[in-house]
Parts: sequence; structure tokens; C-alpha cells
Amino acid sequence: MKIKSAETERHVLAITVDNEPGILAKITGMFTARGYNIDSLTVADISDDHAVSRITIVTNGPPEVIDQIEAQLDRLVPVHKVIDLTQAGPHVERELALIKVAGQGEKRVEALRIAELFRAKVIDTTISSFVFELTGPPDKIDSFIALMRELGLVSVGRSGVVGMMRGDSGTH
Repeated sequence: MKIKSAETERHVLAITVDNEPGILAKITGMFTARGYNIDSLTVADISDDHAVSRITIVTNGPPEVIDQIEAQLDRLVPVHKVIDLTQAGPHVERELALIKVAGQGEKRVEALRIAELFRAKVIDTTISSFVFELTGPPDKIDSFIALMRELGLVSVGRSGVVGMMRGDSGTH
């Protein structure tokens, strides 16, 4: 049984890997085998020749567990580099969400007003519902979703977090 530490912290890990079959399974298998949770996971090809991919994982744990995760990821053969963006310095994080909200009358007007404040785009509309597209940091998306729950939230699809160091401090 795992005991949650009071010092549990959220970390964003950027992992550069060979783009080959099974690498994602190896990485998620390592998390599963050791009882670590993945809060968010994104993967994308990042090279012209399709040889390298980048995996972004958001996880939580005390500092010693995060250090252990990084060390274990570094030992996997197709892994080129692991960077804890949270520890490495200033970075940006973004996520994309599609949020469907149903409503009529005043609730519909209020949903549109809030969407405008959050700079969410209406990408589909019917007489009784909207689908909004929203990008931003995860906490912004969480706040928007919480407000839409009160107005007729139907469905949410989220891409997962992607992150990158600010400035010229490397490719991650």
C-alpha cells in the first residue's frame, strides 16, 4: 500500500525517445509496475525523418520518487533524454480541450459570455448546444469546466499537457 506524502508535488517530464513500436508501452509499463500514476500523457513525432518522438508525462510524487522515475526512465534503451521541466526552470504548459455544453435561454447566453472571457472558440453549434475549443494551462481549463458544469456540461475531451522550456534554454 502506498502512503501519500505530504510533500507530493506535480512534475512535468519531457522525454525524448526513438520513435519505435513498443516504447510507449515500456514507459507506461515502468510506471504501472512501480505503482506510479500518470496524470497526463502526450506523444508526438518531432523529427523530419520520423525517428524521434517526444513524450510529455505529468505525474505526482515526493521529490525522491520523482528522482527515481527520472533515473528509471534514463535507463530505458530507446530513451535519449529526460528533463523534469518543473525542476529545470521557467517553462510553459498548454493543453487543448473540447467542451460540449447544452443549454437554452439564459444558460446559453451565460455560457457564451464565460467562453468569451476565457477566449474559448465556438467550433460547433446547434440550437441546443455548443462545442467550445479552449487552450491554456491546465488550471485555466479546469476553471472553465467547473463553470460550465453549472450551465449544462455534457462532455469534455482533453489532449493532455505539453510543455517546453522558455527562452533559449535548449530544445525541451
